[in-house]
Amino acid sequence: MLSALPAQISADTASAINYSWILVVSFLIFFMHAGFAMLEAGQVRSKNVANQLTKNLLTWSVGVLAFLLIGSGLAPLVGDLIGSTGGWAFTPNNSAASWGTGWFYGAVFAMTAATIVSGAVAGRAKLRAYIAYTFLLAAVIYPVVLAMTWSGAWVTEFLDTPFQDFAGGMIVHGMGGIAGLTAAWMLGPRMDRYNEDGSVNVIPGHSLTFAVLGTLLLAFGWYGFNVGTASIVVQESGEWVLNGGVLGRVVLTTTVAMAMGAIGAGGVAWFKTGKVDTLYVANGMLAGLVGITAIPNVTTWWGAFVVGGLAGAQLPLVFGFVEKTLKIDDVCAVFPVHGSAGVLGTLLYPFVATDAALGGTSIGEAFIAQLLGVAMITAWTVAATAAIWGGLKAIGQARVTPEHEREGLDVSEHGVDTYPEFGKPDIAADGGTAIPEEKLRTDGGEFAADIEMVMAVVRPDRLGAVKKALAEVGAPSLTVTNVSGRGSQPAKKGQWRGEEYTVDLHQKVKIECVVSDVPAEEVVEAIREAANTGEPGDGKVFVLPVTSATQVRTGETGVDAV
Repeated sequence: MLSALPAQISADTASAINYSWILVVSFLIFFMHAGFAMLEAGQVRSKNVANQLTKNLLTWSVGVLAFLLIGSGLAPLVGDLIGSTGGWAFTPNNSAASWGTGWFYGAVFAMTAATIVSGAVAGRAKLRAYIAYTFLLAAVIYPVVLAMTWSGAWVTEFLDTPFQDFAGGMIVHGMGGIAGLTAAWMLGPRMDRYNEDGSVNVIPGHSLTFAVLGTLLLAFGWYGFNVGTASIVVQESGEWVLNGGVLGRVVLTTTVAMAMGAIGAGGVAWFKTGKVDTLYVANGMLAGLVGITAIPNVTTWWGAFVVGGLAGAQLPLVFGFVEKTLKIDDVCAVFPVHGSAGVLGTLLYPFVATDAALGGTSIGEAFIAQLLGVAMITAWTVAATAAIWGGLKAIGQARVTPEHEREGLDVSEHGVDTYPEFGKPDIAADGGTAIPEEKLRTDGGEFAADIEMVMAVVRPDRLGAVKKALAEVGAPSLTVTNVSGRGSQPAKKGQWRGEEYTVDLHQKVKIECVVSDVPAEEVVEAIREAANTGEPGDGKVFVLPVTSATQVRTGETGVDAV
């Protein structure tokens, strides 16, 4: 097993190795945006999916430029007010290769903090408001957090005790989760989220598949976050050696905390409801990762179990508190996943750290330093976020109109439909074979004096059989509409983040068939036989008289039009 490199290795070679490593892990962290996009898209309604995807695309596009031009220089400048970092750092020129690599590494961290907020304000924030906030977060809010910590070490200056945050558990994720909660509070809940008496209405997201896929993509990219923060080679006693001890500890603690987060959240959900909620397991995996991100290089092996388990376990409890007590509509649970989990992991540092990591610092001193860092980041993030969203709200630019919210942000903000073929009449719901026109007429034979409409409401999966049965009795012309309703079919129980809700409107298709010479009784019997499964909810068939009919193309009326 490799543990050391040849003593003859030069500083330039060591730098090249570490620079290459930083670029690779930065690309990995950038790929986490695919995970955020899928995770958030899965947790919103189908009418808001394109809006959520667009916000993720523009978070990177707008935010990375704001961080390049303003934020990356502002952080050390503000940090220098108390610390000693050397002032403005924006020097993008051909001789600043190391700066370019370091800047990009900082940018992917900044964009992670920014994109977290989009999940909290989903479904009601104006796109222009979100983009304006993203710009200010990347240019000002996050850089000031950097100035307090990595760029300025304000806590160390105040207490002479370092603030421990290895890879951004509090600086990136905690800050993003707190910003998201504040923004959601300022915006107010989605329409119909709460009843007049304060009780909660569950609004399920449209795709657990997307949510779980996004979770696993994020978990994959997280190794870039945590393991990538450690250098490949370091100098010890004048020799360049592989940083194997730190790398090994970080990958171990990161993996353990990830697993324990899923188990902790799933366990609490099972204890509360008797069921292991899929979304809580997925969110718990991420909460475990957030919890360990501040301390993966200094925690004991057993500490990773503790931090990950507690970070996952607090998730259902904190989400319930935010939802039911605070009445804040955090759509994608960004605060319990990123905010409270980041705070928890950061504060647990002195209790799970190795003796070598603490050095001569007492647990109490280390805890005070961690608490001060958390408090400073929280106070600044809440104040700045509330001020920005409050200002946008005051000028009427924070939230979409009620009409647009009902319609969905995909159409109102982007003019697109994410699922344009969902339930459209030009799509065969059963995927059946079209009936040859030469074999069947619309309604052939002797004209009857009366025109009747046979209207049936049946299960969607029986549509193909009904179409075939109607063709066989000589009445192939029909109109099909996707509908929902309730009758004798029992209501179904659903669950979203451990909360049960009732579905008493069942999906059906309504079939309308107008006939003249074909007896309505034959049509009714054909539908009944084809749609019958023997279970409640098979539907009903109605026969209605039609007083008149007119064919649009020819102008024929009455039975001639049929």
